[in-house]
Amino acid sequence: MFVARSIAADHKDLIHDVSYDFHGRRMATCSSDQSVKVWDKSENGEWHCTASWKTHSGSVWRVTWAHPEFGQVLASCSFDRTAAVWEEIVGESNDKQRGLSHWIKRTTLVDSRTSVTDVKFAPKHMGLMLTTCSADGVVRIYEAPDVMNLSQWSLQHEISCKLSCSCISWNPSSSRAHPPMFAVGSDDSNVTYGGKVQIYEYNENTRKYAKAETLMTVTDAVHDIAFAPNLGRSFHVLAIATKDVRIFKLVPMRKESTSTGPTKFEVQIVAQFDNHNSQVWRVSWNITSTLLASSGDDGCVRLWKANYMDNWKCTGILKGDGSPLTGSSGQPSAMSTVLGSSVQSSQNALNGMSAGRYFFPPLDPPRAGIVYGHLLPPSSLIEHCDTEPIQPQQQPLPHRLSSRALLPLPEAEGQ
Repeated sequence: MFVARSIAADHKDLIHDVSYDFHGRRMATCSSDQSVKVWDKSENGEWHCTASWKTHSGSVWRVTWAHPEFGQVLASCSFDRTAAVWEEIVGESNDKQRGLSHWIKRTTLVDSRTSVTDVKFAPKHMGLMLTTCSADGVVRIYEAPDVMNLSQWSLQHEISCKLSCSCISWNPSSSRAHPPMFAVGSDDSNVTYGGKVQIYEYNENTRKYAKAETLMTVTDAVHDIAFAPNLGRSFHVLAIATKDVRIFKLVPMRKESTSTGPTKFEVQIVAQFDNHNSQVWRVSWNITSTLLASSGDDGCVRLWKANYMDNWKCTGILKGDGSPLTGSSGQPSAMSTVLGSSVQSSQNALNGMSAGRYFFPPLDPPRAGIVYGHLLPPSSLIEHCDTEPIQPQQQPLPHRLSSRALLPLPEAEGQ
């Protein structure tokens, strides 16, 4: 069951981004009031603002956390054409703030000539690297050569995308079979120009990033983009927030041993939803890439999940005030409703008492030594409708017994 918890953020203007740290116990928010706030979750589940400070001289578009391996580090980007790196430190013994933590600015990145629209840290296996994208259509990748000195950052790559950039996402795969790769989206309003999403891949030979793919079917402005966590897959999954929600699968094609160019991909669109009936602003995956959340101008967060046949469908709608919501199709959309009935209904289905699209016959308890007893489908994959209980069929007699009536044995003579 999901419970909506309202937080009095006390920002003086629009909040543009909310970002959780690696463990989900800390949260950062940024706003057009030019400030960033850091929130810590207490043991009772309440969020408390532990730091608030002015970060830029313009609206702050995005804020993001570095992996905790590198300390408590934040990055922010702004309309003031800069990105900044912040680090939380604990006051020294001779400091007035002894034992108290506070955030200090480690560096300001000033290479962009226009608004910096997104900032992301690269996956931790690549080291401490930071990527920015700007309205001037340039993606910049910085590296901190010494992770103990966050005031020194060097510009490693500058990639021109030809279109104004609005969002970026790193492919989190750490497999050696997958070179470093990121996707960049554009919010250019010219719909006649396709390819608002571009994929770039690192080339070991040239030591530069080259364009590997352009998603030509995406012609509307892209507001957010997110690679799904890769838990050993050979392909990549990419979610895009535009006028609807789209999920793409990027399957690497076999590469010739003599080829030095970027990987070519077979691009497949596996899902497309317009349920928001409005612009979609954010998409975000859970850590196992089995659940996608999207938020739009309809004021709702919608949750999407795929079944074992890779068919995606909405499994819940979360409204900001926590009230239940019924979709246009009449299905109960509040996640609490879905979760509240799933346990009982799935148990009925497994006992042969429900007729849904996926019906499973009565199951005997798993016998010892059987390894398939745990492979039951999750309850979310079973659709139910109100029907009469299905009576189990009468079990036939074992084949080694005759179904005909047995004739009496003849009486022995002389008895």
